[in-house]
Amino acid sequence: MIFDTHTHLNDEKLINNLDEIIKSAEEHDVSKFLCVGWDIESSKQAIEIAHKYPGVVFAAVSIMPTEYKSFNEYSIEELRNLAQDSSVVAIGEIGLDYHYENSDEVKQKQKEMFIKQIELANELNLPVSIHCRDAFQDTLDIVKSFHVKRKSVLHCYSGSLEMAREFKKQNFVFGFGGTLTYKNSKNTQNVFDNLDLDDIVFETDAPYLTPAKYRGNYNKPEYIYETVLFAANRKNLPIDEMEVISYNNASKIFSREKK
Repeated sequence: MIFDTHTHLNDEKLINNLDEIIKSAEEHDVSKFLCVGWDIESSKQAIEIAHKYPGVVFAAVSIMPTEYKSFNEYSIEELRNLAQDSSVVAIGEIGLDYHYENSDEVKQKQKEMFIKQIELANELNLPVSIHCRDAFQDTLDIVKSFHVKRKSVLHCYSGSLEMAREFKKQNFVFGFGGTLTYKNSKNTQNVFDNLDLDDIVFETDAPYLTPAKYRGNYNKPEYIYETVLFAANRKNLPIDEMEVISYNNASKIFSREKK
C-alpha cells in the first residue's frame, strides 16, 4: 500500500516497458503512481500513461525550472488545457533550480514560471509538486507571497530542518526518496527524523535517485519499498503502518477535489 508520489514513467528508460515495471512495483506493495511531466510533451505523455492505467497512475503537468527555455507566452494556456483531464491531480514539478545556472536572468525567468504555475494551480484547485535545488529561500519567499491553496509537496526535500518548519507553516509536506537511504545523507535523515508522520510522503523520482541498495542501476518504482522500509526502521514502526500512513497522506493531497 505505497503511493509513489513522484515518478517519471514517461522517461525513455521506463516508458517502453511499463506493463512489467508496474506489475513488479505492485508486487512490492506499490499501488498508485504520480507520473510527473517536466515540459509540455512529457506532460502529455504522463496523461497518456494515466489513461492506460486508470486508477493506478495519475498525472502531474508542468514546465520544470530547468526547462525555462521552452516556457513561452502560450505555455500556461497549454498547461491549463492539459490539466482539464481528469487524470491530472497536480501541477508539477515546478519551482526553482539554481544548481547549474544561476544568472540573474535565469533566476528571473524561473521565478516568473514558478509564480504563473502556482497561480494556475490555484485557479484549478490543484496541489503543486515543487522542485527546489539550491534555491530554498527564494522558493519560500514565493510560496509565502503567492500562497498555494491546496496542501502540497516539496519533492525530494534536501533543505534544512529550520527551512522545513517554515514550509510546513505554508501547508507543505515533504517527499523522501532514495537519497534518504544514503550514508552521507545525514541532513536529510535528520529532517526526516524530526518531522511528524503526517508531514511525510514517499517517492522514487525514477529513473533517478536509486536507493542505496540498488545504486549503479537506474531507479524503478518497485525500489520505493526499500526507502519506505528504511524510513519505518528510523521511526521504529512496522513497515505496514508506515505504508498506510504515507499512502493516506498522499491520497488526501493528490485527489481531484471539486472547486
